[in-house]
Amino acid sequence: MDIIFIDELKVKTLIGIYPWECKVAQIIQLDIEIALPTSKSCQTDNVKDTLDYASIIRRIHESLAQKQFSLLEALAEHISQIILLEFKAPWTKVSVAKLDMIRNVKRAGICIERGSYPS
Repeated sequence: MDIIFIDELKVKTLIGIYPWECKVAQIIQLDIEIALPTSKSCQTDNVKDTLDYASIIRRIHESLAQKQFSLLEALAEHISQIILLEFKAPWTKVSVAKLDMIRNVKRAGICIERGSYPS
């Protein structure tokens, strides 16, 4: 199985349950793993045979600029569904974290896995 990964992607978005969080965009950190549908790109060396992570990142930025979430859980689910449905990945693992939100805590967040883990 081949997995592409995107580590420490920073995105500015509206997220949270407190009134100020609905008005002030925060920077969140995303760590994403995505199973490739096939390993064909290893032989062909052609981007058409893989998932273009630049396109995935662009789509995440577009989506989070248009949508607001109360919970990190809902945001993570939204991103996982984009990856599974729009990019046709069989499996993804999405970690979403707020940075420096709690005193003495560097990151707090959620990690979810969706889809079928290829064998």
